[in-house]
Amino acid sequence: MSFFREEFTARSAAVRVRFGAGIRASVAEEAEALGASRALILTTPHQAAMADEFAAYLGPRAVGRFTGAAMHTPVDVSEQATALAQELRADVLISVGGGSTTGLGKAIALRTDLPQIVVPTTYAGSEATGILGQTEGGVKTTLTSPKVQPEVILYDAELVATLPVAMTVTSALNAMAHAAEGLYARDRSPLSSLMAVEGLRAFRDSLPKVMAAPGDAAGRGETLYGAWLCGTVLGQVGMALHHKLCHTLGGSFDLPHAETHAVILPHAIAYNAEAVPDLLAPVTQLFGHGNPGLGLWHFAKDAGAPLALSDLGLKEADLDRAADLAAANPYWNPRPVTRDGIRGLLQAAWEGAAPGV
Repeated sequence: MSFFREEFTARSAAVRVRFGAGIRASVAEEAEALGASRALILTTPHQAAMADEFAAYLGPRAVGRFTGAAMHTPVDVSEQATALAQELRADVLISVGGGSTTGLGKAIALRTDLPQIVVPTTYAGSEATGILGQTEGGVKTTLTSPKVQPEVILYDAELVATLPVAMTVTSALNAMAHAAEGLYARDRSPLSSLMAVEGLRAFRDSLPKVMAAPGDAAGRGETLYGAWLCGTVLGQVGMALHHKLCHTLGGSFDLPHAETHAVILPHAIAYNAEAVPDLLAPVTQLFGHGNPGLGLWHFAKDAGAPLALSDLGLKEADLDRAADLAAANPYWNPRPVTRDGIRGLLQAAWEGAAPGV
């Protein structure tokens, strides 16, 4: 099929992207290319040992570390890390980890305009965007700014080789959501659509290989390729219902980020497929089962992904409030967003039922 449109605008950020097993050891070279000599290393508490490894790569350029990155990028954590960056007179941020660490680096960059080198250890894809989501007072808000766009991304297959299979699956589905929603974005371009389809294909082909042999370098490399493509789509076009719901559930009910994306994705795509079946036809072609939502649900099920919001800790009594929050502020979506429609979608997702069944 053709993705040609008579009118479109395509945009692409100036980001240096490098792929390769062991490429993380080049982080000092990348810092030097940015003219930086005082690096602050960022990780989560769980990945604090990684800071030691990167400090060794950076040598005297490593002037400090902050290992308190947290899910959903809480504003108070970002302000603590920003204060440390300013105290250390850091001139570059080295974010090593998944979406939480990348988000922290972006939050610091928003406040300081420091350049960022991101070394992903999951498939979140946010490293490829100028988008930042922050949480304060139980509410998650999102902004887009060139100030938060990382300058350098180092994709190292060795860093995801030991990622647990369960986390691999949910992180992959999180990335795939960017591509799936990008296919019907109002501001999509032929380039973004091509990248979306290729990103989905990369995960369709590589995720089963990684599940069968988690240490397979080639399979892991292709999953990172998929993450980059899907993340780049997220950075180029606007998202809609799926991401709105996930931000609501994550920010207001503290549900885990990647797992929530994994559960919601098939249901949001099935909901919107009723309005734009032609735009989502590539998803059906890739995953089968007659419609895109059901195809993604079976792919997630076969991969052992969580299928029910109830398994993530959401109570059935919370569904009404979640539907109210998700429908409260108008936003563009290819199918009208109604409170009843969202409530029905959330019920099915809470139960773990197949979409549209």
